[in-house]
Amino acid sequence: MEFDVFTLLPEVFPSYLESSILQRASQHGLIEVRVHNIRDWATEKHHVTDDEPYGGGGGMVMKVEPVFAAVESVLGPLASKEDGTDGSNCPIILLTPQGRVFQPGRLPRNWSQQPRLALILWRYEGFDERIREYLATDQISIGDYVLTGGELPALILIDAVARLLPAYWAIQTDLSMIRTRRACWNTRTIPARREFRSWGGYPRPLLSGNHARESPDGRREQSLRRTLKHPPDLLEKANLERGGP
Repeated sequence: MEFDVFTLLPEVFPSYLESSILQRASQHGLIEVRVHNIRDWATEKHHVTDDEPYGGGGGMVMKVEPVFAAVESVLGPLASKEDGTDGSNCPIILLTPQGRVFQPGRLPRNWSQQPRLALILWRYEGFDERIREYLATDQISIGDYVLTGGELPALILIDAVARLLPAYWAIQTDLSMIRTRRACWNTRTIPARREFRSWGGYPRPLLSGNHARESPDGRREQSLRRTLKHPPDLLEKANLERGGP
């Protein structure tokens, strides 16, 4: 799956994308994240990407010209949304505080079935309204709190969508098995690590090396017990049937 990210701060992304499971997913060819600097498409001498809002008021908004130029250069010419078509044949998601609130349990699953997603990230006070009206096919916010830009929301969305890919779990399971084996080796070779401040140590199945005793149903029960304490409101939306996610 491919992600095209359009941002004014491309340097934010490598440290997170080149770590842990996302790095392994990229190395296995499951995902590819291409980060594009919108300033590269600004035609002014100083690569200006902000402008005063037409309606007046304080703050600046992202200019329409470099954003359209960047997206059309990467995705190809776009048909106007006025005629109900999208020439790119690719969802173009605007990461904006004014979007519908991102909820992983309600994430459009067809996103993970798309070969490609485009993300446009805000800076300043927002976007020129024509970007929202004629370019974006969806608008997403990650919550009702203030951030300085769309970079963190974009990383959250990429991570959440990647986890919906079936092959992604094979990579995560493989990595979890490696870590579990290392934990077993440590408990056998360094007995002192079983205790910490008199609070006990690893669960008995891990100490014995018999991980089959810790069944999926048992792990799920413990997960539900933790959720009941913090935060219990998540249980209102959870599937509580045996074997549920």
